[in-house]
Amino acid sequence: MRVKGVNLGNWLVLEKWMSPALFEGTTAEDEYYLPRQLSREVYEARISIHRSEYITERDFVTIKAMGMEAVRIPVPYFIFGDREPFIGCVKELDKAFNWAEKYGLQILIDLHTAPLGQNGFDNGGICGVCKWSKYPEEVEFVLSVLERLAKRYGERAGLWGIEVLNEPITENAWKLMDVPNRYPAADKELAEGSGPNTLEFLREFYCRAYDRIRRFMPEDKYVVIHDGFELLAWKDFMQEEKYVNVVLDTHQYLMMAEASGCEQTLEGYQNYIKEHYEKDIEEMQKYFPVICGEWCLFNSLACGCDTKGGQSVLNGVEGSLTEQLDAGEKRKIYRTVAKAQLDAWNKGCGYFYWSYKLLTDTVNDKGWIGWDSWDLGRCVDFGWFPAENSGK
Repeated sequence: MRVKGVNLGNWLVLEKWMSPALFEGTTAEDEYYLPRQLSREVYEARISIHRSEYITERDFVTIKAMGMEAVRIPVPYFIFGDREPFIGCVKELDKAFNWAEKYGLQILIDLHTAPLGQNGFDNGGICGVCKWSKYPEEVEFVLSVLERLAKRYGERAGLWGIEVLNEPITENAWKLMDVPNRYPAADKELAEGSGPNTLEFLREFYCRAYDRIRRFMPEDKYVVIHDGFELLAWKDFMQEEKYVNVVLDTHQYLMMAEASGCEQTLEGYQNYIKEHYEKDIEEMQKYFPVICGEWCLFNSLACGCDTKGGQSVLNGVEGSLTEQLDAGEKRKIYRTVAKAQLDAWNKGCGYFYWSYKLLTDTVNDKGWIGWDSWDLGRCVDFGWFPAENSGK
């Protein structure tokens, strides 16, 4: 197997920095507080307009034309509309399957959030809260969502697989990201007791999830597990015969490499990618098919300033106010890091770029220079993303 795809980030799971207008008139930093700060009518109108306009049939045509073969679609735990005050989005996923099958794309359904948070990130649905794994009834709820997704889509021709849970954080990443300070909780009381998930918990959860999904999803479709930011920790896991077509997903961002001390130079990035990404993926490929389910071209060098591990103006870190590099220099940086990363993913079984599009105004809103590299459409159009990988 080999897969080449892109994430439909910020469509069914919101991220404020990717679509700031949705959060206008509120102090909400995440999807949990948005419906709690808007009237029901305003919330429903905003969400339904956003979902109908952000991704449409035309986007599936464009993604196919880019040379991509698959999309990873982040979905929330309330996809089936059974968790107030959120609005379900299963109709949108139904549409996506029809579009994907029409235009010859595959879908990886990615359960991106869990009640009470599995990582404390804004993209986990609630900032600074991470205690889902401590509540057995919420763990069971997530398993039931996975089972229902498998039941509904398991036999669909367009299904590539189901990812059990996005980025459940473990101890080292919790410390590296300094989650409580980087993503301050709006409600300190609610955040009390938050902390990383243990690898023991994740192992048990993944085994249970596998069993629940496989009841309804044929063995030729993939069950995807995230490495919890510990790529090398899974060598002795799910090696028994009963586990078929399990894929290990690792997320590798240069901003996290920078936070780990990677030098912010072209040579620094290339060396880091070779010594860490390539080596580790090659090692783990002996045990699982490995994909890089999230990555992008974003890096501090191209931004013209140290972004402190990818912290944005939302995190109070000042970005560059004027372009520090000309178009040629930028193109060279992006093409170089693109090639190095694509070489690394080729040691495994492929990738999904994060993300397909971005609604942040990187021109008029100050401090966002360099953030356009999160938008695959722009990367392809600007020639930053190598043509042989995008089909253009």
